[in-house]
Amino acid sequence: MRIEKNFSLKDHNTFHLPVCTRWFMEYDNEDELGRILRDEYFQELRSLHIGAGSNLLFVADFNGIIVHSRIRGIHVARETDTEVILRIGAAEPWDDVVRYAVSRGWGGIENLSHIPGEAGAAAVQNIGAYGVELKDVVDSVETFNQLTFEPHTYTVDACQYAYRRSIFKDEQRDPHIVTHLNLRLQKRPVLHLDYAPLRDAIGALASPTVSDVREAVGTIRRSKLPDPAELGNAGSFYKNPVITAEHAARIQQQYPAMPSYPQADGSLKLAAGWLIDRCGLKGRQIGGAAVHDKQALVLVNKGSATAADVRALSDLICKTVHEKFGITLHSEPDWLPPSFQAA
Repeated sequence: MRIEKNFSLKDHNTFHLPVCTRWFMEYDNEDELGRILRDEYFQELRSLHIGAGSNLLFVADFNGIIVHSRIRGIHVARETDTEVILRIGAAEPWDDVVRYAVSRGWGGIENLSHIPGEAGAAAVQNIGAYGVELKDVVDSVETFNQLTFEPHTYTVDACQYAYRRSIFKDEQRDPHIVTHLNLRLQKRPVLHLDYAPLRDAIGALASPTVSDVREAVGTIRRSKLPDPAELGNAGSFYKNPVITAEHAARIQQQYPAMPSYPQADGSLKLAAGWLIDRCGLKGRQIGGAAVHDKQALVLVNKGSATAADVRALSDLICKTVHEKFGITLHSEPDWLPPSFQAA
């Protein structure tokens, strides 16, 4: 167990804003987590459990306790002739999980290659990329209840997964901390190549493999998305909006080539980055915060960004997109404190 006071969170959020927490605590197993949660002093302070901070935007010092897992490990829990169930510690770096699976030829998460963050946060956020979401391969999620101090295992259905949502993000329910993630992977992979650039990248291969998909995803991501270690960012800053078919048709009258993705209910999902780009905001900078010049969906820290810079830039983007397209954008990362986020 590790306990630090007045701890800098600059290296625990990928946007690298210079904020601190009153207390920082790390645990190596469920027993240590239980000891932290049962502590009377802990219960008197606001607490937050984080992963690698890839989907958080700390915009002020945190006057409470930040809790972080050090539960790691990847091993085969069950196996058949066609499937394998991987049990993964919540603190395992997500891309290490993908690398492990791909190196063995197991399919299901290769499209999710090179996404920053940890496995536990991936389960909470229902990460997705290039036509695949984590929910597609989740077998179950193991958690620790912060109120009853008891372990619990959620089936994939009980996780209530939706677009970048899960039951673990619902603050109205008993708060659960993810300790392990169980994934169901395929020994005879079926590749998901619906995303055109990905399909084009490996289309010439006679028999593409999961390794080919992982390599192609890496090439595509590097061409568009900055490495948080080199340029602070929180990945995709906005969720792709879903609008009615009628609304989309009105926009397509002016922009016939607008990318859109039909949903089961007849609505259409649009690319938030495309909307921002069409507003002429790619490369726009306020203070130390900027819209990435290669991918308008990403906001970056040029090295000196403040919370006020990020908020002002986000306000400008949301206002401009709404005025031009009548669409309200919603942030993908969680703002802390939430009251700081633009309406």
